[in-house]
Amino acid sequence: MSARFNMATAHSTAYKAMLGLEGALQNSFLNPLQKELIKIRSSQINACAFCLDMHTKDALKYGETPQRIFLLNAWREAKELYTEEEQVLLMMSEEITLINQKGLSEETYQQAKKFFDESQIAQIIMAVVTINAWNRIAISTHLPIGG
Repeated sequence: MSARFNMATAHSTAYKAMLGLEGALQNSFLNPLQKELIKIRSSQINACAFCLDMHTKDALKYGETPQRIFLLNAWREAKELYTEEEQVLLMMSEEITLINQKGLSEETYQQAKKFFDESQIAQIIMAVVTINAWNRIAISTHLPIGG
């Protein structure tokens, strides 16, 4: 599949705004591995090959284990590999990505409050929203998988 067009040049203002949003998340409380877990899980749900390729490679660079990446799509069956905090991040990633099913459930929100304060929950939500936007840009414009 070849790329349709370059969003960065076709709509540079909006693309720069997306980069600004991504930049704002650089200063979040989430550590690099937590960010990558969110990005990978949402990208798995959205079937975004470009983002999966990028973020699995990034996760490995940050020290993530191949086993945890390989099993991320089945994390509920492999809970022993993920901390309780990471499990909440993954639940939030799934529910926000699949917003049309039930949204961020009250149960998941209450579990999140056990680990995170309001500001941190807001940062998690924005991290999920941002990767979902990037997934939609990559899939819609047929971004080619990197080398």
